[in-house]
Amino acid sequence: MDADRLNSPQTSAVLFEVMGYQLQFCQDPNSKHLGTTVWDASMVLVKYLEKNCRKGKFSPSKLKGKRVIELGAGCGVAGFGMAMLGCDVVSTDQVEVLPLLMRNVERNTSRIMQMNPDADSIGSITAAELSWGNDDHIRALDPPFDYIIGTDVVYAEHLLEPLLHTMLALSGPKTTILIGYEIRSTNVHEQMIQLWKKHFEVKTLPKSKMDIKYRHPSIQLYIMTLKTPEGIRNLDPVTENNAAEKIDDEADATEKVEDEAPQESRTLSDWEARRYGAMAARLLRDIKIS
Repeated sequence: MDADRLNSPQTSAVLFEVMGYQLQFCQDPNSKHLGTTVWDASMVLVKYLEKNCRKGKFSPSKLKGKRVIELGAGCGVAGFGMAMLGCDVVSTDQVEVLPLLMRNVERNTSRIMQMNPDADSIGSITAAELSWGNDDHIRALDPPFDYIIGTDVVYAEHLLEPLLHTMLALSGPKTTILIGYEIRSTNVHEQMIQLWKKHFEVKTLPKSKMDIKYRHPSIQLYIMTLKTPEGIRNLDPVTENNAAEKIDDEADATEKVEDEAPQESRTLSDWEARRYGAMAARLLRDIKIS
């Protein structure tokens, strides 16, 4: 995990444009807690929302006033993506991460108000403590929520059950769950998907729907809703798999056309530098010098 951390010990803040606003997210790469670093999946999710907010499910007209809870918020990047589209967001994390999360919430809220004091369409964002599986914390947040979001929330097997318990406890019949996730362990990833599919309708969002720059083969976005009792009884795995394969094939075809488009010679963007840095770190970690 540490080999994938892309920020140097001197990097204390990340500048990131969210819905046209230049925000600054403080971080602490030297911390022993993984939640104090801005991870790439949060950027991918925000840029996905930005690309798909002109119409449909994620348009401001549909999201205005919706209640959103962000799990494992860390520095709070994904929560601001939903807040900028009109949602009322509660960004949550463990108590050790809260001071940094609250700092980002307060400072960026202030920055937004300074840039646009009359921004009526923007929602709100607050920070709160939530340890997964803690029923007292969950009750205090007053579920259910319209949306549950999270990015890079799972990196170890022991987190799967507490996360599932929390997602179910925060959900209602109309709740939509949006998760961004970078695959680092194939074993943990497969267990996570199997566990989710027992309780939720799980759809992998196609790469073609993501921002053309802010995406990566190892970063997936999932959208989920609770299964109905009928769906649990009548679920046809063959039909479900065929439908999923068709969506993926169509997405891959579109993505291939986009990726093969000629590009002018240019310098690397900050995002590309982050991704190449991650790949280089993994290669160096895997090479054994004899």
